[in-house]
Amino acid sequence: MANAADLYSVHEDHTWVTFSVSHAGWANARGMFRNVTGEINFDKEDVANSSVAVTLDAASLDTNSEQRDRDMAGPDFLNSVEFPQITFESTRIEKTGDKMGVVYGDMTMVGVTREIALDVIWNAEFPLPWDQSTVKTGFSATGQIDGTDFGLNSLVDFGLGPVIDIAIDLEAIRQD
Repeated sequence: MANAADLYSVHEDHTWVTFSVSHAGWANARGMFRNVTGEINFDKEDVANSSVAVTLDAASLDTNSEQRDRDMAGPDFLNSVEFPQITFESTRIEKTGDKMGVVYGDMTMVGVTREIALDVIWNAEFPLPWDQSTVKTGFSATGQIDGTDFGLNSLVDFGLGPVIDIAIDLEAIRQD
């Protein structure tokens, strides 16, 4: 009998979607998106049968500077008024080792969709110690994108990137 994938909802309060980008070589500028939602269908027996769909609120960008956040959310960069969401939907998943894989998917940002790849580690899954009926699973992922592939050419004008390193730590709650 084939195992079905379990459905999980991203636990927003325990999910960090972060990035870093070179600032003219002086240092790496860092930030995160505070509002993250999504679902994961996870088949532990055959990860190729799994899928991921995540949405970031573009205006929830936090770079530790209110002025920079406003600039980055503005029309020269993320244009969060016209494009309020950044989305990722997996297209395929390859297992590369014990608890490791690559998730390929379509990322849409500022109206441009490109395929990206994320190296993923499945960290653990178990019930909450204080609530055995709530089961959590967790993943860590890393990857890179080129901001100019998404039309973010203003990054280069400001001495940023264009390569953006992505790091994700995500917890999700199994839906029974």
